[in-house]
Amino acid sequence: MDWPHDPDGDEGSEGRRKYGQAVLAKKIDEDEDFPLTQSEFVDAYGDHPIRIDYQTVVSVAEIFEHVDQEEYEDFPDFHKAVGEALREADYWPYRLEHA
Repeated sequence: MDWPHDPDGDEGSEGRRKYGQAVLAKKIDEDEDFPLTQSEFVDAYGDHPIRIDYQTVVSVAEIFEHVDQEEYEDFPDFHKAVGEALREADYWPYRLEHA
């Protein structure tokens, strides 16, 4: 895919130091961007690359295909919805064992 910027550059994952939700979080101003809708966020950043792990890069739009929630009242609300979607889409590199 042709990305608008290098997924490992300063606008992306900072040379592979930031992954997944950390990259998404940098696109939000917690004080100014909420309430926020999914469509606003995807319209602004849908074609941006998100490095999931050292081998996998997907677009913001691909991640949000798995997010059910349309509106977010604050950053924790956004973070929770995106985290659930990353796990459901198997984009989460860590697995928790349930006892």
